[in-house]
Amino acid sequence: MNNEDQSKFIKGLQTALQKERATNRTYLALAKKESNEARQKALTGLAETEAGHAERWATRLKELGAEAPPDRESLRDRFWRWALIQSGTDNALKRLESNEDADTEMYAALAEVAPTDADRAAVNSVKQDEETHSGAFQRTSQSTNAQVGPQAMLDTILHRESWHKRGGGWIGQAIYGANDGLGSVFGIVTGVAGATAGGPAVLIAGLAGMLASALSMGSGAYLATKTEREVQEAELRRERRELQIHPEEEEQELALFYQLKGVPEDEAKMLASRLIAQPESALKTLGSEELGLSEQSFPNPWTQALSAMLSTALGAFIPIIPFFFTSGYEAILASFAISTLAHFLIGAAKTIVTGLSPWKSGAEMTIIGLGEALITYSLGIAFGSVVK
Repeated sequence: MNNEDQSKFIKGLQTALQKERATNRTYLALAKKESNEARQKALTGLAETEAGHAERWATRLKELGAEAPPDRESLRDRFWRWALIQSGTDNALKRLESNEDADTEMYAALAEVAPTDADRAAVNSVKQDEETHSGAFQRTSQSTNAQVGPQAMLDTILHRESWHKRGGGWIGQAIYGANDGLGSVFGIVTGVAGATAGGPAVLIAGLAGMLASALSMGSGAYLATKTEREVQEAELRRERRELQIHPEEEEQELALFYQLKGVPEDEAKMLASRLIAQPESALKTLGSEELGLSEQSFPNPWTQALSAMLSTALGAFIPIIPFFFTSGYEAILASFAISTLAHFLIGAAKTIVTGLSPWKSGAEMTIIGLGEALITYSLGIAFGSVVK
């Protein structure tokens, strides 16, 4: 094997080691946040698998006489992991799974330059682990059910609804708020700047726009979330009454739900009978199966409102920063520059929720922001000349 291939293999191992460590930390953070014991165990198991991969690559690098990258995180990596965790377990797992193709390609390329058959086998083994992680939770549940029987199946059914949180959580709301605030006030600033050549009126208009946008987004988020929660609570109250008045019908309904999911009829009836004997557990399951609701997933209006208001204010404040220190065309150009950068960064941040390319999302929002600025600035110049 030539030195070039060995160098590629070592660099590939170092990159793989860093990725395995990062994924291990994310799984551990998710496990720490998870309240359900079975799912916590599944997440911890995935973290241990990633830690095993990292240890394998660190050992192999030492054998090759190469240095392993230091086991530490940058501030950026810590923030990104924190934001991912705050976006919700379901969303975080989707983002982790979306990286599988890239990891699979990385290990496929690494196998091609592996110096020995043993290295190639080790790389392919880890590659297979990465390919199968997406079904780890389903396999864990199936394995548990096979070993313990209907009771484990019952436990899985009772708790599975809390696994699926609203995509993005308050992080998604914050990104949307920052996007809205930045776009709204950037349009106001460029429009007024076009009409007044960057005079003092820009700062006043920008601050007024920031306040209005933040209060509007916050109150809107509060009312929308409160209404959504009230509707969900009403649905669960209605289901609770039906459970109290017609328990036999609800038991039959549960049994049918399980049969539709492939549970044998006898086991489905047994599970339904056990649930009806525990009214609160039955309500949770009926709410999940029939309505897709869970008390644990009810949105908090105050959290959503605060997130929307503060993020909108933050995004809206960016375009007016230069006007605190200067005025005229110097302030206009500075505002244009930092607002353009902010558009790109906020657009790139959407990948936490969407999983799309940060470059594509950032560029898309930047283009939209620039188009908005061009239109409002031109209108400002036109209106300014008419007024004069």
